[in-house]
Amino acid sequence: MAPLRIAVIVGSTREGRVGDRLAHWFVEQAARHDDLAVTVVDLTEYDFPAAYPAEPTASIRAFVREVGRADAFVVVTPEYNHSFPAPLKQAIDYAYDEWQAKAVGFVSYGCRSTGLHAVDQLRTVFTALHAMTVRDVVGIDLLAGEPTAQCTDELQRDVGVLLDQLRWWGLALRDGRAARPYVS
Repeated sequence: MAPLRIAVIVGSTREGRVGDRLAHWFVEQAARHDDLAVTVVDLTEYDFPAAYPAEPTASIRAFVREVGRADAFVVVTPEYNHSFPAPLKQAIDYAYDEWQAKAVGFVSYGCRSTGLHAVDQLRTVFTALHAMTVRDVVGIDLLAGEPTAQCTDELQRDVGVLLDQLRWWGLALRDGRAARPYVS
């Protein structure tokens, strides 16, 4: 069986962000599983236009191709003002059919809330796109330090649970799409 292709999307584009480090930390954890092919999709690597264009730009097409190639996703998102970053919403909106009938998990971070307000709002967005969000989340409280410094048994367990759920849903949905194309 082909490995499950997981795209880890770095949802923050702020200067000085920790999202890129958290994404790479998560990829290191996921790389221990031979049945997963994990790539990082960093929004800072795409030159998205400030306004939604009439025709997709090369950057938009490249991002949509990455979304289309993946079987499942892990969105690494901060919580800003009880929500998720605007550039992440912009990127999500550039794809549509490419999200459908695919599994989405979350690594979220913030101060005290561990980013769960952002995840709650992202669940609503991905539901509208016909994606399946998995139940459990890896939530990181930045006041306790980055996971590389606080790599606790609890965080390791949370990563394992997220990967198990993502693997199950990702494979089930991939098999389902192969047997019968998803129609919304």
